[in-house]
Amino acid sequence: MNHSASLNAAQRATALERLASGGELDMLVVGGGITGAGVALDAASRGLSVALLEAHDLAHGTSRWSSKLIHGGLRYLRHLQVGVAWESARERHILMTRTAQHLVRPMPFLAVLDDSLRPVGGVLTELGVRVGDVLRIASGTRGGQLPGPRRISAHEARRLVPALRREGLRGAILFWDGQLEDDAHLVVTVARTAAAHGADIVTHCAVDAIADGQVRATDRLTGRSFTVRARTVVNATGVWADLIDPAVRLRPSKGAHLVLDSAALGDPRAAIIVPVAGESARWVGATPTGDGRVIVGLTDEEHHGPIEDEPTVTAAEEHFLLSTVATAFDHPLGPECVIGRYAGYRPLLDSGTGSTADISRRHAIIASQDGRLVTLVGGKLTTYRRMAQDLVDRVVGDHGPRCRTASIPLVGAAPRAQLRGIDAPPRLVARYGTEAPEVAALAAADPSLLQPVFDGTPVLGVELLFGLRHEGALDVDDLLDRRVRLGLVSAERLRAQPLADALLAAVPV
Repeated sequence: MNHSASLNAAQRATALERLASGGELDMLVVGGGITGAGVALDAASRGLSVALLEAHDLAHGTSRWSSKLIHGGLRYLRHLQVGVAWESARERHILMTRTAQHLVRPMPFLAVLDDSLRPVGGVLTELGVRVGDVLRIASGTRGGQLPGPRRISAHEARRLVPALRREGLRGAILFWDGQLEDDAHLVVTVARTAAAHGADIVTHCAVDAIADGQVRATDRLTGRSFTVRARTVVNATGVWADLIDPAVRLRPSKGAHLVLDSAALGDPRAAIIVPVAGESARWVGATPTGDGRVIVGLTDEEHHGPIEDEPTVTAAEEHFLLSTVATAFDHPLGPECVIGRYAGYRPLLDSGTGSTADISRRHAIIASQDGRLVTLVGGKLTTYRRMAQDLVDRVVGDHGPRCRTASIPLVGAAPRAQLRGIDAPPRLVARYGTEAPEVAALAAADPSLLQPVFDGTPVLGVELLFGLRHEGALDVDDLLDRRVRLGLVSAERLRAQPLADALLAAVPV
């Protein structure tokens, strides 16, 4: 890698001038979510000339509205989608052991065995967990990296989740999966790694028209329009893919999440999954994030109507999530327990039958008649790398350069033993890996930046400054909503905004 991984205003200006100069690219990627960033990294690491254009910010859409998990596909086994589950387990292994060890950690899960789950349901759940563990072993993930499952007693279950309802509690199935430090941060890290391999990453730049490899775009910060030529244009815009290629038929589903104060659930040390009453293969989870919060989700309902940039959680969705999770706890959960809400859409390919909960999460590649516009839809966060590999393989053909991303560490990644030896605040090591000392050093001129942005948050001031200088943040929304995620709780966002404003005024963008 001879290029910089830093994304900032200066890098963006240089990239825009290069794109507007009139040369032809091997590939232009439209869309800055995990799919687009993954494609840009795969193509650039093979030596192709690549640029990525995003109308808003990196991870502006679906990619930041996930459950923050890198999972092995347990739910897909219940739908008999063994191929999707295997792909998930394999990609989880790659992320946890080779490419993103700093961003993915083991998380214990409990499938609670109580009155809400009949004995036969418990048997089927344990069978699915055991099959999932076979996939873990087959993928190469060792027990020291991700332990195998086992049944535990009611007493053990309550030690991990103290507020579990005592009445009817028979025990739990304990299993492990991958928890992601931050989904938006993963997207930014993949994009920065792509930049380190030569990809031009340009945000806040909208694509106006695409025809015969000619892409008309507009810099949304200046209003300047220009044309980019590319041999292949990749449509990686997710739920907006049909706006670029009307031949793509999508059937989006909406997933809603709630953010709860961890104390409302007794400060659990493990995630739990609770079966949805009346459905055989659907669960709602409550996952502690390690920073005093628990994410409860998710819904999975077909979405009708316009696609919003920032969808809201309805009162009905909130009631469904709270009432489902509350069946596992000793005390009721009401709206007063909720400190934040978020929702997103999944870009599912329309299969014409069944509910969106049953549609396969397998990704699809759809090419135009001349092959110059290629759309990548479906899939999920965990398998972004494989999705990108399949698309670029198709573009370059059998005799093109081979995929390398299964062995390319993302920026900051290193073996866990090395990460444990890094001299930097643990919060920074967990998010930036080997870059943590560099992030901490930004406080040399102002030691207060090594303090929390406000009392009660783990976010440090240097994270905001690093977001401006190296992660491509250009405004307050980029910083607070997608670099440090304080926007998930509106009250916390308000408390952090003065510092964000001050840093933006001091750092040219």
